[in-house]
Amino acid sequence: MAEVVCLGEALIDMVAQQKGVTVAEAKGFSPAPGGAPANVAVGVAKLGVRSAFLGKVGADPFGYLLRDTLHQHGVDVGGMRFAPHARTALAFVSLTKEGVPDFIFYRHPSADMLYEPGDVDTHRVRRAKIFHFGSISLLDEPVRSATLLAVQMARESGALISYDPNMRPALWRSTDEGREWIETGMRYADVVKLNETELEFLTGANVPEVGVAHLFVRFPQLQLIAVTLGERGCYYATPRHSGAIAGIPVKVVETVGCGDAFVAAMLVQLRKRTNARDEVRALSEADLQRVFLYANAAGAITATRPGAIPALPTDAEVADLLRTV
Repeated sequence: MAEVVCLGEALIDMVAQQKGVTVAEAKGFSPAPGGAPANVAVGVAKLGVRSAFLGKVGADPFGYLLRDTLHQHGVDVGGMRFAPHARTALAFVSLTKEGVPDFIFYRHPSADMLYEPGDVDTHRVRRAKIFHFGSISLLDEPVRSATLLAVQMARESGALISYDPNMRPALWRSTDEGREWIETGMRYADVVKLNETELEFLTGANVPEVGVAHLFVRFPQLQLIAVTLGERGCYYATPRHSGAIAGIPVKVVETVGCGDAFVAAMLVQLRKRTNARDEVRALSEADLQRVFLYANAAGAITATRPGAIPALPTDAEVADLLRTV
């Protein structure tokens, strides 16, 4: 049975074949399986921990491609659902010359938005040691109710709750509504990973130490907050310890999936170092440094390759890179 269960969107990234152009300027696109929770599920499996993905895709070629891709990478897909009357979501992705992505979504409504409480695989949720979800699943009904049901069920069963407040303004009806639902997810989380933009959006602070302190006050149940800083590495904090891990210099091809690789690696390390949800807040400084050095390495490797899922590293690849640091 899966130890890490990820719930949310699985979609197809239509990636522009040229860098440095807008979606409208692109001459062609290559389809690539993606979606942040799906990427995390694959990342966890490739790093050697059993994972499952829960969510809904269309009963269409792209939906079956997503199922098959996750299965081929070792993810338990028994909890996936297929919508007969809605399509799998598409995200058209253009890349800057530096490989930084910009997204345009086609999903109103897409199959992932139609995941409903009756679709939740309660057996897999209740058996999870870590349950991971993201904010995109909170933007619409019925997927919002299904997600919160699963989160509450996992929490009652003792799972560590991991949350990605994925900031996608293109999907919001308004900034206030986007903030409301991102903050709703924060109230259920034990572990949160944000980037600098998301931290500033939620707290108004552009200094990680200040923003993280603000989050601990507003959401006192949080045990661990990680802020990714791009090439500069990451900042992390628990109620007892905080610190920063420098980035690992690599030649960047693109940054699609780097944050998801970081989350997957962080969750794998937390699973290996804790046996109960409340043990995360008690991790030692040395343990935290090892967790986030490993997560940094996973993100760095992903940046050196095209795509998201194909770029996610194995445990052996992370270990090889860490031997050079």
